Amino acid sequence: MSLPPPTPVTCYRHPQRATGRACTRCGRPACTDCLVQASVGSHCVECVREALPPPKEAMRRWAASRPTMMTKVFIGICVGVALLDVVSGGGLFSSRVSEVQRDYGLTAVHIEAGEWWRIFTSGFLHFGLLHLAMNMLVIYQVSLMLEPALGPLRYTLTYISCLVGGSAGALLITDNPLAITAGASGVAFGLVGCAVAGMVIRRIPIMRTNLGGLLIINLMLTFLVPGISIGGHLGGLVTGFLCGLILMRPHRGPAPLWDVAVPFLLGVAGVAVSLWAAAQASPL
Repeated sequence: MSLPPPTPVTCYRHPQRATGRACTRCGRPACTDCLVQASVGSHCVECVREALPPPKEAMRRWAASRPTMMTKVFIGICVGVALLDVVSGGGLFSSRVSEVQRDYGLTAVHIEAGEWWRIFTSGFLHFGLLHLAMNMLVIYQVSLMLEPALGPLRYTLTYISCLVGGSAGALLITDNPLAITAGASGVAFGLVGCAVAGMVIRRIPIMRTNLGGLLIINLMLTFLVPGISIGGHLGGLVTGFLCGLILMRPHRGPAPLWDVAVPFLLGVAGVAVSLWAAAQASPL
């Protein structure tokens, strides 16, 4: 007696395709197009999709694999603006004020006239290659410790908050409403202040670390070198320190989401102080 031929096994997604393979996870028969090579065997597309983390978790893992992602983004913006400044005929290799510096630098008169965006854009402009290099070096070195500790969101808000705090300080302590102020020095001081706050909370002797010497040297340069915005440096330092008192405190488990309000509110306060200071300084 002859037996009927066995019924061919077909792909669960393509019934017209016969296959001799199956998913090593769920056991469903699948054709070559519906299998994805795994570390052990092959998985069908449904099993691969089910194994993917939720979008929030995927973003968290992606950010964790790039611990200084936002640091590089901000440094890249500063370098890009510097190159644009060079193209406009000034910037890094010229002693005269460029068109970019005139249009986006911090001046009390222009802010009083409604150009509020200068509070932010001035933090990405620099006067000369040395100015740019020193700020980027400090920001990068401190951020190697700071951004992994804060995470990309808190680091970004802290960065912007320190930038705005530096602008507010520069406008509060100015004797010339037409003077153009620019640079990420307020950010550099602010990030140092944030890291110092974390050390103070943990009772780490600051002067026994490289951060203490860096802070002292930069404060000395702030008061001894003419032409430096004292208010910009101190405004960024105070803002960063206040952010650090909340964001850098030890806690069990994930950091609470509400603490992002601290740098946000400090940034809003910095904008308000900047507008008020520009109105007081401007002769308009």
